[in-house]
Amino acid sequence: MALPQLKPATYQDLCAAPEHLVAELIKGTLYTNPRHAHASSSLGGELMTLFDKGKNGQGGWWILDEPEIHLGFDVVVPDIAGWRRERMPRLPDTAYFELAPDWVCEVLSPGTARQDRALKMPIYAAHGMLHIWLIDPLQRTLEAFENTSGKWLLLQVLENDNAVSLPPFDAISFNLADLWAD
Repeated sequence: MALPQLKPATYQDLCAAPEHLVAELIKGTLYTNPRHAHASSSLGGELMTLFDKGKNGQGGWWILDEPEIHLGFDVVVPDIAGWRRERMPRLPDTAYFELAPDWVCEVLSPGTARQDRALKMPIYAAHGMLHIWLIDPLQRTLEAFENTSGKWLLLQVLENDNAVSLPPFDAISFNLADLWAD
């Protein structure tokens, strides 16, 4: 939900947002939204075990829940983000990141779908992110996109209980139904 603004919002406005909300600063507007818990936690746990912690011989990634990412004047907070360790060997000492992730995942809701698609996806593409996954728990879908010359190319749409094996994590497979709360 966008908060009405008479002047462009600042980072101080973002920091003053209630802690139970995710606050983002996009094109001078402050957006606050509730957190997405189950689908994002389930996916993050799956990817963290294999790609961050390196179980079963994978590894090579930092996988983080709700990192604050500063991209120019925009401050975005994807539900999950991943950086290849070859690009970011250590986590920064700051409370935020200035290096764009290699992959992000946004969990859509009726209140955030437009913001995630129309506002954040172009920012992600412009800053060179390579992959984005959009998960819609209500529709039980996962859309996977790849950045091709600054534009998002839809790779695949999965639904319900399809097997998930998608770039950049196509070395594994898991059941999409594991993300749904029921």
